[in-house]
Amino acid sequence: MHQSRHLLRSLAAGPSSHRLATSRPLASTRHRRHYAGSVQASASEQQALSIDTTEPSEGWLWVDSVFPVRLGAWDIRSYIGYAREETLLERLRSLLSRVKSHEFQVVSLEPHGKDGGVFVKFKYSAQERDSALQSILHELRESVHSHGGVPSWCGLSTGEVWLVKGLLEDMDRYATPILKVAFEGPDIPEESLYGLLRPYGVISNITPPSPAPAGVLRAATVNFRRLRSATTARNTVHAVQVPLSPNGQTITTLRTSYQKPIAAHAVRDYVTSHPKLFLPVLFFLIGTVTYTIFDPIRVLMVEGKMEDWFDYRQSAVYKWLRKNTFDRFSFASTDSDVPLGSEGVWKERQDAEEALEKYLTDLPSTICFVHGPQGSGKTRMLSSLLKEQGRKAMVIDVGELSKAGSDSALVSGLANQTGYWPVFSFLNSVNNLIDLASVGVIGQKAGLSSSLTDQLKQILDVVGKGLSRVNVSHHKQRERRAKDAQLQEVRAKEDEALRELIEQGLWHDGRIDALCGNGVMSELGVGVERFTYADADVRRSPAVQAESTDEKEKAAEGQKQLDEAKQQQQRADEVQNIESMPVVIIKNFDSKGGGARKEELLNVLAQWAASLADGQVAHVIVVSDNRENVKRIARALPSKPLNQVSLSDADNASAISFVQQKLKDSGVDVKFTQQQLAYIDRLGGRASDLESLIHKVRSGLTVEEAVDDIVVRGVSELRKNAFGDDIEDAKNLPWTREQAWILMKQLSKQPEISYHDVLMGFPFKGDEMPLRNMEHAELISIGTINGRPSTIRPGKPVYKYVFERLVQDPTFQATQDIAFNEKVIASSNAIVQACETELVTLKDVDAGTSSWLGSNSAVEARASYLLKKMRAAQRKIDALERENAQLKKVLAKTKN
Repeated sequence: MHQSRHLLRSLAAGPSSHRLATSRPLASTRHRRHYAGSVQASASEQQALSIDTTEPSEGWLWVDSVFPVRLGAWDIRSYIGYAREETLLERLRSLLSRVKSHEFQVVSLEPHGKDGGVFVKFKYSAQERDSALQSILHELRESVHSHGGVPSWCGLSTGEVWLVKGLLEDMDRYATPILKVAFEGPDIPEESLYGLLRPYGVISNITPPSPAPAGVLRAATVNFRRLRSATTARNTVHAVQVPLSPNGQTITTLRTSYQKPIAAHAVRDYVTSHPKLFLPVLFFLIGTVTYTIFDPIRVLMVEGKMEDWFDYRQSAVYKWLRKNTFDRFSFASTDSDVPLGSEGVWKERQDAEEALEKYLTDLPSTICFVHGPQGSGKTRMLSSLLKEQGRKAMVIDVGELSKAGSDSALVSGLANQTGYWPVFSFLNSVNNLIDLASVGVIGQKAGLSSSLTDQLKQILDVVGKGLSRVNVSHHKQRERRAKDAQLQEVRAKEDEALRELIEQGLWHDGRIDALCGNGVMSELGVGVERFTYADADVRRSPAVQAESTDEKEKAAEGQKQLDEAKQQQQRADEVQNIESMPVVIIKNFDSKGGGARKEELLNVLAQWAASLADGQVAHVIVVSDNRENVKRIARALPSKPLNQVSLSDADNASAISFVQQKLKDSGVDVKFTQQQLAYIDRLGGRASDLESLIHKVRSGLTVEEAVDDIVVRGVSELRKNAFGDDIEDAKNLPWTREQAWILMKQLSKQPEISYHDVLMGFPFKGDEMPLRNMEHAELISIGTINGRPSTIRPGKPVYKYVFERLVQDPTFQATQDIAFNEKVIASSNAIVQACETELVTLKDVDAGTSSWLGSNSAVEARASYLLKKMRAAQRKIDALERENAQLKKVLAKTKN
């Protein structure tokens, strides 16, 4: 205890035993290292100082709270202090210069923004330096407090002036309330350390030094309650020498530094030490943040996609500018954009339009499946109908999505079409890597990666929520418009009743009484009595008199009208609920091409469409070129029948009318001859071929040349798609060349053939898959009767003439007939060989049996049957070989 009191007395007299000998000029920058070394004076130096009183001495002061304490490189408050630095330093110099005792003079001010203070270098003259420094410090504090306090960057004068006893430094160490005090020498007792640091601020706790390895200084940890106290203590006692013995022989130098509240790498060390606990929690938090933050944003973006929030062409400003600028100077004819479903053209589509319109005006309990050949006008019919009803639709194009080259591209494409944003498709690859790494760390997958099906379902689930919000929003808008219309109707009735009262003289404006007065003395005013029909200026009509006399009939009629109005309002509400529903169109719903990725996409879309229809969230319309794709939709919605709408090619009269109208709209006025009409009939009613014809005629070709060009192009495409470029390419086709050739050869001679006759004959032999695949490829079209296949027709009307042109090619016909005949010959040879083998067996059976068993007749009957079969097969072989010989002569004569 005696030692502690001695230590405190020594620290109180610190300046007398410590000389501040370092002197530096005024600094030009704020980030330099400055030293005010504390050097212990020897006995001879102390004696010289006591004699020489004229030599000025130097010292350092610390003024805190002038600038904000910088907590890190990211702390932007320091820039505010830098902006006011010059003003604050001038005011501080002015306050300090008021003290003149002991010839006090401010030499320089060194801003120390890291700790929020200023180092002040000063000169003074005194014989007793200890008392002089204490006197100067006391007068400085009184002068500063009497003139408003220490200037501060925030305007709050909370700073104080302190005497610096140790080393000055300006290293990149940011302040914290925890101060680490290292002892270079013997440990300082806790009581002494508390007495040394307590003047700078309230101390929460002092942690005594812990055992340290050899060569490492022992250190105590001091927790200040305020950050300002720690910065002040750090800058005033750093490198101070503290005597521990009365004679001053044992000295300990204090080395102070800031200590972070959390030790460096503590979080990293915990994570690496407990991966099985930390990683699942981290992944759960990531999933929670994603669900709570991003999913509402995505739902909002889907709603914006449906409502056209981000389409500038739908804004009122753009529409007004376009209407009053561009459209005024646009002379383009709008009649050319006549839809395929216009009046007088495509009359056979009226039934399909009526069926689709009926589906859209009813609650969606099922899915509408629209199918028809490519170019039959499915998309245009839908667009025209939706535009007429003012319905907005979300279109998902499976054809565009199937072009994606990877899973991430497919996910991004679906998100783009549905408005799902933000999407982090690239993270799935990163998640796969994390799963692989987690297997090695925690022994199992983290579960971050997801399959393509899960990603597609996640997107479509969010889209479904967005569509539900669109449904509610549309319903509220229509309900608000209905209420506004009802209010306008009520106001109109009130205005009409008021007008009738005015005409009868039964209404008076009370505002006139405010100006002219009321009662019998006023010319314009009236009394306070209410008007009756007796006061009317005109006589009532008989209808009014009858109504006034028969109040019961009037009440009954009013009640009846009220009931009818309620029923009408209920029907209107139901119609509003239906019309407020969004429409989802899934177009190009076809499994042809795309591989396994497209199969997953189609399955997910089918399940999602079924959920939308089952939940009555939206009207779902699936558009496909082939009716076979309805099976996938039916499996997704097994409990309800689908609403199927079929489109076919137009008849010849409608096709000719359509071509004439289109050519007339484009300025080409033509009158077709009978020959030209016959050529147009070759294209049938397929819209894509008719559009191609119109384009070619506009380009200057005649109708005959345009149709021939379409047929020639069809021959080239068909030869490639049905037969392949070479043998290797033909092996990848889901049918054989012989199967395609026999169909085209027969369809070139007649418009349709029997489905089952072809199926049972060579080369199909009961296999339906090649026929189904050719139907998917639109090479043929299979007609049905009562739901079963019945007939086979060309895939497009023009294909009949394409088949004829293909069959009439002598070289191609010869090569295909030879190949087909070779297959038939091989099959017949197999029959002959099988019969020969069985006949040899029958010979052995006949030789080993006796005649009384009756086996001779059975063997002879079987042998006779086999011989007839062999004879028929051999005749076929002979005929086909003779035909092949003739075909080879044709090939030999052909030069091209």
